[in-house]
Parts: sequence; structure tokens; C-alpha cells
Amino acid sequence: MQIIKELTNIPKLSLALGFFDGVHIAHQRLIKNTVDFARQNGTKSAVITLKQQPYCYLNHIAPKYISSRPDSYNIIEKFGIDYIIELDFEQVSGMTSSEYLKNILVKNFEPVGIFTGFNHHFGLNREGNCAFLKKYADDFGYKFYALSSQEINGKLISSSAIREFLEQGKIEDANLMLGREFCVSGTVVEGNKIGRTINFPTANMDYPKDIVEIPKGVYSVKAELSDGKILNGIANFGIKPTFNNTTGKTLETHILDGFNEDIYGQTINIRFMKFIRYEQKFNDINELKEQITKDINFLNK
Repeated sequence: MQIIKELTNIPKLSLALGFFDGVHIAHQRLIKNTVDFARQNGTKSAVITLKQQPYCYLNHIAPKYISSRPDSYNIIEKFGIDYIIELDFEQVSGMTSSEYLKNILVKNFEPVGIFTGFNHHFGLNREGNCAFLKKYADDFGYKFYALSSQEINGKLISSSAIREFLEQGKIEDANLMLGREFCVSGTVVEGNKIGRTINFPTANMDYPKDIVEIPKGVYSVKAELSDGKILNGIANFGIKPTFNNTTGKTLETHILDGFNEDIYGQTINIRFMKFIRYEQKFNDINELKEQITKDINFLNK
């Protein structure tokens, strides 16, 4: 897969349009349909996405992604997409839907197929939609397919729903829509090493600032190490109130399964499985140690 970060000419493509934050299971179906169509028609496939999240850009808000853009692109690659073409939203935000279709999609990619979600919008004032793309399909020689709304347990699958679940600590519901575990990545840094003094050493990392923030609390996780090994763990995200921490929010993971290796400086992926409890302040370190033991025993049930 090739990632292209500027407008370029690649004709006869099967196109998937969208931002694809988190690449949830509805996104995955859309991308698979795009790839399948390309292979059936002897052409290449591409995801057309944006460098900036439009709502955040227009409202001057720092984005909070479900997955980092590189992580989302890695997931997309697994479905066999040939290109990810990342457009600069600033350069296209003033275009009408007609200008965007004619001068961006048709002129540069001569699409044989265009695939979107049922609620896809584009162009100035979001005037472009599925009906618009369907209307001009014959004029410009492409087939248009809109993925119908997808639901799980009566809830519409969407990036917005997943963000809401994560912000509420409903990890299992978010994972169900993602089709995998919600995951954050970071470099293991040195902490205050209090965990070692109570026989619960932790791998500490800064929680990514551009990722949706989960509630402060304790979670069942899996830790994926840089060598590919995946181990069970228990993680605390928060401010360590027992120790009057003032350095900000951190993610501390105690890796189970007898793990005791030095992994400082390594990049690890923390996959969240389940919310256990909210972060709380204990009277002393012995109370904290006792609660951690209870949390681990809870996981082992």
C-alpha cells in the first residue's frame, strides 16, 4: 500500500471516501467492498481521506481520535487497499460538491466505482451526499455504492458512538463496534518506581494527547511488546491521587504472567479489554497494595 499526501493523477480507481477514524467494522465492510470491486474489474483501489478532521478544523478544536492516523492506516492496509490518498482539507473546504466531484475525484482518479457510507457528506456546507453521487454516476462513468446503516445491539455503528462508549468507560461496547480492542501506543518511560516497592512493577507511558480520553480508573488490558509478545496486564490511567501526583495523567501497566523484563525505551501497545473500577485515593500504600491484589484476583476469576 502506498500513502500519498498530495493530490496526484491515478486513473481508473475504485474509491472509498471517508475519514475512517478508528476503522470500525462498518468502515471495514466499506473498504472490503471497494477492494473486491477493484479486483473484479481489474483495477486498483484507494481510500480518499483528509489530513484534518473537518469538524475539528472548522471549529478550531484539537482532534481526539479513536486510533492515531498511522494506526488507522495500518488497519486499512490489511484489507488490501492499494493507495491511501490524504487530501489537505484546507485546500478543498471551499469547493462546492460539484467542484469536488469534477475537479478532484473525476479529473484525478477517473473512478470506476465510488463507495461511501450511507450518511457521507462533502463539499461546501456539506451539500454533497449519496443522492448527489448517484445522480452523476452515469455522466462520469462510475458505479456508486452506499453502504447501508450498520447496527450492533440496536445501536448504529459509528465513530461518534465509539467515542461516547470510550468516554464512558464502556470498553467492551466500543471493542464490539471496532471489531478489535481499543488500543493506545507509547514509549515506556521511567516513573517514580513505587510499584516496584510493593511488588507490582509497572510499564509507564504518557497517554496520547490526540486520542479519546477514557475515564480515570483501572482496566484489564493486554500488553503487546515490541517483539510481538502479547501478555495479560492490569493498567491504571489517571493522576495517582494516593501519592498526590502533580505531573499529569499517566498510563501505568502491571504486566502479569510473571513478566519482569527491562523494557524502558521500547514502544508498547496497550489493548483495553474491560473497565474494572474508577481511580481512587487510598489512605496509605498498604491499602493500595491490597486493592491491586483484589483487582488481579478479580481478573483471574
